[in-house]
Amino acid sequence: MGMPIRARRLLTESGWRDQIAVYIENGQILALEHIESDQWDADILIPALIDTHVHGGAGVDVMDGNHHALEKLSQYLARQGVGAFLATTVTAPMDDIETALRQVAHSMQQGLSGAELLGSYLEGPYFTPQNKGAHPASLFRTANPEELDHLITVSENSLKVVALAPEQPFALETIQHLKTRGINVMLGHTAADYSTTLAALDAGADGLVHCFNGMKGIHHREPGTVGAGLSHDSAVIELIADGHHVHPAVMKMCCRCAPDRLVLISDAMRAAGMPDGEYQLGETQVTMKDGIVRTSSGGLAGSTLSLSCAIQNMVAQAGQPLEKAVEMASLIPARLLGIDDRLGSIVPGKTASLVALNHDLQVVSTWVQGKQVWTAPV
Repeated sequence: MGMPIRARRLLTESGWRDQIAVYIENGQILALEHIESDQWDADILIPALIDTHVHGGAGVDVMDGNHHALEKLSQYLARQGVGAFLATTVTAPMDDIETALRQVAHSMQQGLSGAELLGSYLEGPYFTPQNKGAHPASLFRTANPEELDHLITVSENSLKVVALAPEQPFALETIQHLKTRGINVMLGHTAADYSTTLAALDAGADGLVHCFNGMKGIHHREPGTVGAGLSHDSAVIELIADGHHVHPAVMKMCCRCAPDRLVLISDAMRAAGMPDGEYQLGETQVTMKDGIVRTSSGGLAGSTLSLSCAIQNMVAQAGQPLEKAVEMASLIPARLLGIDDRLGSIVPGKTASLVALNHDLQVVSTWVQGKQVWTAPV
């Protein structure tokens, strides 16, 4: 065994443990052992975060369609405590989407130096105009199994999630087809009512795309898309916990309705980690001011959030215990993707993707597959 990572506090699936050494071999967690020491590599050691919905950051975007962009994004995410991510597309001409999907597959094969690339997430073009967000409605189209099978082939089976509006024609058949192909389906950018959303969830859809954003909210006589997702027994709820996309009181409400089904996402775009100014989000020109990105009409357009900040916000604004907030950005997304046998928690036998936090919950170091890929300057 090599030198361990010595943690003053370590988060496991069963809770906190104090004064633990994490032994790593061949990129896997070999053992956790109690130690006596006065020197620590981490004040707080947690599983590396998993961002299942991220478009870009540090000036690059998945839709750039090249390895350099994904490499730079991988490094940027590692600095935010992310150990694995899904590269997320936006609505664009189909040729551009195919280029992005191909590049994700090639970059997975080539490998990245920061956060691990898990595959791709297709957000668009299978939406409806009423809640389009920053997506260009002129490029929306109806989903069909043949086209999706083609995209799966183009992606070399690296496509993991497809988002769609459940009121589209043949949506239920499309959902069922995608599930037979092993693809997760999320519902969003939709005007679907409660019953339509519920039917899609019962047909196999996995949950809601950035809950409350790009969908019908809750009314006491028409619970809408949100009401269907929050009241469903198994629907996964994506949440952008930045205090702008959803009010802190709504963040707290989601925690009470779906504590074991919330997945924190960044939904970050290329302006994340960059100065205020003009940026491109797919086909749309957007403006970032004070860290908030908007379209020319004033609508929110992605975010500049990091998952580590989302965790801080869930603790400070939504009153969540740190261990629960971390779970929403690690173990729960790992379960959604069916990779919780190797990622999402600190357990012997799992991949050694870990994050050290200081007492202010800021990221100090990130390990991916046993390799320290980033550490904060002293």
